[in-house]
Amino acid sequence: MNQLPVIERAIGHGRRTAVCTDSGSYSYEEICNRSELLAAVLLNGQEDLKESRVAFLMPPGPDYIAALWGIWRAGGLAVPLSAKATHEELKYTLNDSQSSVVIADKNCAPGIATICQRLKLKLVVGDEIRNATLVELPEVHSERRAMMLYTSGTTSRPKGVVTTHINIQAQIKSLVDAWHWKSDDRIPLFLPLHHIHGIINVMSCALWSGAEIESFSRFDADIIMRRVSEDAWSVFMAVPTIYVKLISAFDSMSDLDRTSVIDGFSRMRLMISGSAALPASIHERWTELTGQKLLERYGMTEIGMALSNPYHGERRPGAVGQPLPGVDIRLQTDTGKVISEETLSGEIQVRGANVFKEYWNRPDVTAQSFTDGWFRTGDIAIVEDGYYRIMGRSSVDIIKSGGYKLSALEIEASLLDHPSIAECAVVGIPDETWGEIVATAVVPRPGTAIEMSELRNWCKGRISAYKIPRILLEVESLPRNALGKIKKPAVRQLFDS
Repeated sequence: MNQLPVIERAIGHGRRTAVCTDSGSYSYEEICNRSELLAAVLLNGQEDLKESRVAFLMPPGPDYIAALWGIWRAGGLAVPLSAKATHEELKYTLNDSQSSVVIADKNCAPGIATICQRLKLKLVVGDEIRNATLVELPEVHSERRAMMLYTSGTTSRPKGVVTTHINIQAQIKSLVDAWHWKSDDRIPLFLPLHHIHGIINVMSCALWSGAEIESFSRFDADIIMRRVSEDAWSVFMAVPTIYVKLISAFDSMSDLDRTSVIDGFSRMRLMISGSAALPASIHERWTELTGQKLLERYGMTEIGMALSNPYHGERRPGAVGQPLPGVDIRLQTDTGKVISEETLSGEIQVRGANVFKEYWNRPDVTAQSFTDGWFRTGDIAIVEDGYYRIMGRSSVDIIKSGGYKLSALEIEASLLDHPSIAECAVVGIPDETWGEIVATAVVPRPGTAIEMSELRNWCKGRISAYKIPRILLEVESLPRNALGKIKKPAVRQLFDS
């Protein structure tokens, strides 16, 4: 039977270690076997899932990979869920994706079981597949839909970004080529696995190459630095916020420990930063400390990675490099003119096998997102001496904080449920650690007052932690460059008064 290339390669890696966790090491062969059992459970007498949506909520590690591969091997469309999502956010994702089945491990299952009952979805607990009987699996062609990741765009609700197996393979092969992945690489994985950075750039590229992943449930600076000092890894990928935290952590270490960690970083083959702009000062400070020149790149859920500083050659602070292999890039003005010369800014538009298929059940939005076959990213860039530099978003409603792309409109919609808020506007305020922090300006209902601590407590359980405002803006403290982001008349009137 013909297998998807990602499965064929995994089978070929055999008994090589694929993943290690604090509970042990797991080979490619073991994970492939788990995925085959899960595929049989998902089929449940059917010959082929035929792109039925299967959501899964698993911790990083072998069971996560087995769930993803099992869904694909059964012919399903995988919908990774966020472990940090609230019940309302999970319910929205499951409803919008029209998922029919949810896979969860024994620790995650209790939290999502009530949602599955309410939505009448089948819940498969990953630990229960050990006694499954193997069945003949369908032949799954690469043109099929494979995965749906949710992203917050310029609308108030997250959109499901659908990629085919061809799209995913193109994204992986481009990075494996550009970043010189090899089978003896070792990499930590502490990034969220419902985002492109963790699931494609780290996990999928490593597994395609036969490399070894050490997975963590979250980023813990002390553990990470200890492993770095032990020369545990050859490749390291993180968001700018993590590099800021590591630099800060160096200051509190003894000279001996600090030297050991910095030497460990200096011996790595490759270090990458992405998901948000890396301040040039942090780039330069990291090089000063470790001798490593961070490789910054640019991408998004809809396209995977599109631009990258070179593996060999200048890695320029503040720039995101040049087009990756197999990716076509152009800049276009808001009047539709394609820019051919440097020093003129325009919207980044992308074409190639890496570009997603569609926004789930949003044909109008999908059509509006393309011009003559080129995907319109909404990001503005300029080319300087052959390197692209990102200028910002064409939409003012996107906040990039700690590697997350947040919809200001989505956060506003949640805040308006607060009993004391009549009007509000959410904006991103520049911050060196987070890139931007979420701030909100509010118009209280008559006779009420709002304190930041009370607002943050109210948000817990309603909004994911990274979307909760960090600042309640006073009129006097609002930066003038944020005024253009305020569209609600009542809020504008407040600031203008």
